[in-house]
Amino acid sequence: VQLQASGGGLVQAGGSLRLSCAASGRTFSSYVMGWFRQAPGKEREFVAAISRSGGSTYYADSVKGRFTISRDNAKNTVYLQMNSLKPEDTAVYYCAGRQTVSYGYIPNEYNYWGQGTQVTVSS
Repeated sequence: VQLQASGGGLVQAGGSLRLSCAASGRTFSSYVMGWFRQAPGKEREFVAAISRSGGSTYYADSVKGRFTISRDNAKNTVYLQMNSLKPEDTAVYYCAGRQTVSYGYIPNEYNYWGQGTQVTVSS
């Protein structure tokens, strides 16, 4: 599967953005999907993941209650709604997929990656 992330941009603290990740192929619903982020000088970190059906979601503690991951399997797209953004959310955000049942929170557990989209939150 090929992944294309979009929706990043510059936003003030407290604002919102919605990221999208469009997938090619006809087997999107067989992939657990995740979002990761990487700030300058830091390792890539888990943000959120969603099960193949969309019925289960998982979040890093740092974004819980502010971010919402969702997916539309008919549109081959996964979303990340980000509210109450903080300057520390500034990073390049990546969508990723793994063709398995369980979710993962380590980058190496994902086989497919999008190109990343920059999110910058100003204070």
